[in-house]
Amino acid sequence: MDAESFEKHGAQLLRYVTSYMENIRDRPAFPDVKPGYMRELIPDTAPENAEPWEAVFSDIERVIMPGVLHYRSPKSHAYWTVGFSFPSLLGDILTDATGSIGSFWETCPMSVELEMITMDWLAQMLHLPPFFLFSHPGKGGGIIEANASGAILTCLLAARTLTFRTQQRTQPDVTLGQVTDRLVAYCSDQTFPAVIKAGMLGGVRMHSLETDHKGALRGATLKAAILEDLGNGLIPFYLCATLGTTATCAFDNLKELGPLCEEHNMWMHVDAAYAGSAFICPEFRPLMDGVEYATSFNLNAHKWLKVTYECSPLWVKNTDYLQNNVKVETEFLKQTMGGDVMPDFRHWQISATSKPCRAIKVWFVLRLYGLTALQNFIRHDVAMAHEFEALVRSDVRFEIPADVIMGLVCFRLKGPNALTERLLKKLREDHKIYLIPAMMKGVYFLRLAICGPFVISSDVKYSWDVIRQAADVILGSAKE
Repeated sequence: MDAESFEKHGAQLLRYVTSYMENIRDRPAFPDVKPGYMRELIPDTAPENAEPWEAVFSDIERVIMPGVLHYRSPKSHAYWTVGFSFPSLLGDILTDATGSIGSFWETCPMSVELEMITMDWLAQMLHLPPFFLFSHPGKGGGIIEANASGAILTCLLAARTLTFRTQQRTQPDVTLGQVTDRLVAYCSDQTFPAVIKAGMLGGVRMHSLETDHKGALRGATLKAAILEDLGNGLIPFYLCATLGTTATCAFDNLKELGPLCEEHNMWMHVDAAYAGSAFICPEFRPLMDGVEYATSFNLNAHKWLKVTYECSPLWVKNTDYLQNNVKVETEFLKQTMGGDVMPDFRHWQISATSKPCRAIKVWFVLRLYGLTALQNFIRHDVAMAHEFEALVRSDVRFEIPADVIMGLVCFRLKGPNALTERLLKKLREDHKIYLIPAMMKGVYFLRLAICGPFVISSDVKYSWDVIRQAADVILGSAKE
């Protein structure tokens, strides 16, 4: 494919993508295929010679789309919002074309400097503490990770290294293994599995602590755990607090947790993967009260800020903690320019060198939407969630087991868990909408998240009608 063909076929694909997004609600949210469906549609080996673009393009509908779960569909309500916008897509195209690697300033000055600027823009939009900004006189700053899982692991490993070096000051001969054997990290029983996995990869104990009746981790629970672990000769060193848990969108109490972490020299990482974006709206900022105690803060811009995958900004109060964590030097990667004034991102991440430029698409989105439009987008989603909440509350057969705070409604059929389990099974068989379940304190429920970028009131009513009709079938058969 030469440049002329690329321009021609690229225009065709852009038209296809535009049509796909504009008509996405006409597609079934959940694919009706069986495992292995694609083996029957494509050859067992790659072609010996080039095929025409027309053949590849025709296979998008024949091979690809039947197996796509359309997360951006207004009929898909699983997990969280899936970021999308045309400006972000354009940013991806330009980024992929330049092939920029922003590991450090010399490899791509644009990438490093644009990332610093967009990270400061975002931090200011969120009203994060000023110490997280590059432009602040302190040592704060941030890096755009691929996802929150990577951010959580990066911070846990940095906290482990920091604690080890602190122990070395009084015990010069102590080894990392000896310290790691005594380390203990904390999270809530509602935390995302990535936190548990980070503990496993870091080789440290991860104590999952019980939450209150709203799914929030409280200070008294953490204090009791810390004192018990200290009594057993362990070293508390890291807490992952969550703002917007996956199951119910609960918010850990940072105002209670933060002072405890400060008292015991613990790293407090705030995982706000979903809900963090909402803090661009003043009315939601009280939910992050206590963030001034955070050592690090992370959100997924590819969830609720109209940015495509992968884009997960991570801010750290003192970037030396990252810089000194996994720093490995080699002759061919030594900086000769910019190293004294610009961050060396390759030492702030797990990857040794790879650092795609994720800032361009963020920059495009922020400039082509602006703060007001992004705030309105989030407020619209929250309003749609409350509209669905009202519909659920109007039906005496249902109940809502968790507060509706943002774009998530948790609901269930009254009675034993088995009824709601059967309701989900029926919805999956119908393939009309896509939901996932969750459980908290033994109560099984379904989650309806406002996920698509184009959800309107009629979509909410459609999903409720599908759920209500499925409940008619389930409860009718239950009576029989």
